[in-house]
Amino acid sequence: MAPPTELDTVIRAARAVVDGVEQAVAVGIREGRVVALAAYDDLAAPEVVELTDDEVLLPGLVDTHVHVNEPGRTDWEGFASATRAAAAGGVTTIVDMPLNSVPPTTTVAALEEKRRVAVDQVWVDVGFWGGAVPGNVADLAPLHEAGVLGFKCFLLDSGVEEFPHLAAADFATAMAETARIGSLMIVHAEDGDEITECAHGTAYRGFLESRPDAAEERAVSLVIDTARRTGGRAHVVHLSASGAVPALRAARADGVDVSVETCPHYLHFDAATVADGATELKCCPPIRDATNRDALWQALADGDIDLVVSDHSPCTADLKHRDTGDFADAWGGIASLQLGLPVVWTGARERGVPLTDVVRWMATAPARRVGLAGKGEIAVGADADLCVFAPDEERVVDPAALHHKNPVTPYARRTLTGTVRATWLRGRPVDLAAGPRGRLLRRGEAR
Repeated sequence: MAPPTELDTVIRAARAVVDGVEQAVAVGIREGRVVALAAYDDLAAPEVVELTDDEVLLPGLVDTHVHVNEPGRTDWEGFASATRAAAAGGVTTIVDMPLNSVPPTTTVAALEEKRRVAVDQVWVDVGFWGGAVPGNVADLAPLHEAGVLGFKCFLLDSGVEEFPHLAAADFATAMAETARIGSLMIVHAEDGDEITECAHGTAYRGFLESRPDAAEERAVSLVIDTARRTGGRAHVVHLSASGAVPALRAARADGVDVSVETCPHYLHFDAATVADGATELKCCPPIRDATNRDALWQALADGDIDLVVSDHSPCTADLKHRDTGDFADAWGGIASLQLGLPVVWTGARERGVPLTDVVRWMATAPARRVGLAGKGEIAVGADADLCVFAPDEERVVDPAALHHKNPVTPYARRTLTGTVRATWLRGRPVDLAAGPRGRLLRRGEAR
């Protein structure tokens, strides 16, 4: 047994996800890091925490797709509210998207402005994406050196005028530059030529038909071809259309460095259950039919989809236009940062998918893809970022109990399985009644 003077804290769990396996473990923590893993009774420390029989110890989740929107649209969301929601949902690291804030993170000056407003108000650790937009290729290398984890671009109108999309030629130029500097390009992959104007009205079908599967499939093919030609690393965000999976599978078999994520809402909802006027379910790309949803689950099981992240994209309640239920007018985005783990676990459990797979999709794989060493796993040398999860406990979603700034969610009053009971950041429980102690992450700095 390790002497108590060598450790600050020991957490004992009869069930923990370690190295992809559920097992009993004692986790020894010193100065915020995991320094020992042993059998349940083989470590001692001044502080010993024992999980209850109905709890499982997980690594803290890593959500690499979060729109914090601060500065500039802080009435939509902000670093304090977003990171409190993350902590309440077992998420210990988020990566902030470069758009919906004003200014967008397309220059080093804008990145520093984000860091300035974030530094004293984050409850979890926060990294940043840079943005690739027309005319800023010269800014990509300086942003990379300043520590962004990669670059986000759109292949069609982003929905905000200050973050314009890249045409195919500009995309290729930007990808050549990210290949040169060794960075990752993450892509909103929809082809605008395949999208029609959404007619005004409350019927979800009209919105869904305006953004067909072909829009994603064509854009994903462009991403693959561009990554192949430039030798760049690419990542497709929020995949909705399962029809794009075969092309991604074939590209990876050919050695193209392309990964892909999907989101909890695409795994939980289906188009047939979206009621007229339920604009809280509008997102881009859209939620598709149940057959497509099942195919996304299968692609995860087969390893063809790598990650599950939230695409937390909140707005003020008025922008969802619940008063009219008009899908053409409503903002397209779903706020789910706090609920991702129980949403995905509810569906996984129903399908016989083990919790170890969920941890891989939502913690380990995101951290590894974006280069966050020491995150997303319970391992010696890693940050002691942990989630205490009760996988059998059911809870009805109360929007008033969510920490993101505007209490708008499509999961309201739904019963989900699995509850986050505690979140630990670098060896200490996150206390939402106390002050924030998250840190800002830079490329290459995390352990």
